[in-house]
Amino acid sequence: MFPLAVPHPPKAQHAHTAVNVGDEGGFAPNIQDNREGLELLKQAIDQAGYTGKVVIGMDVAASEFFKEGKYDLDFKNKDSDPSKWLTGEQLAELYISFTKDYPVVSIEDPFDQDDFDSYNHLTSQVSNQIVGDDLTVTNPKRIQLAIDKKACNALLLKVNQIGSLSESIQAYVVVSESGRKKKK
Repeated sequence: MFPLAVPHPPKAQHAHTAVNVGDEGGFAPNIQDNREGLELLKQAIDQAGYTGKVVIGMDVAASEFFKEGKYDLDFKNKDSDPSKWLTGEQLAELYISFTKDYPVVSIEDPFDQDDFDSYNHLTSQVSNQIVGDDLTVTNPKRIQLAIDKKACNALLLKVNQIGSLSESIQAYVVVSESGRKKKK
């Protein structure tokens, strides 16, 4: 993504990992802190001359690091310290700080797939797009629950996620009807 736009990585310490690719194809330098990754992106955007023109969307996949009711940001370390794990509200505050300090406009799956309360807390605090993919899984019942709980303000509708075209259409209808109700 950025190696084509920026001939030299933003930080020499990451030069050897500047083109690493994560599990789902995303930018994956060898970093130790979430803020460091956002700072690298911000610097790359600036160095490429795209400040104010390029924004950041994050797919957090927080269900992957949800443990015992908390969020373990050091989840890749088998000896992570449980006293440093975050509550949903603490994690929401971290995301809010990201939206203030970086051009983050979209956060997908910021919490565990069943943590509707944390989704609601974050969605009520920011104007950014909060995407419920794992939260809703294109399931009409979960979508309605997310709407009722004001858990997110965007979702991904994936025909292959729910299992049938009929259910995908029903998911669209639930969302569409919700939008019409808001306009009245």
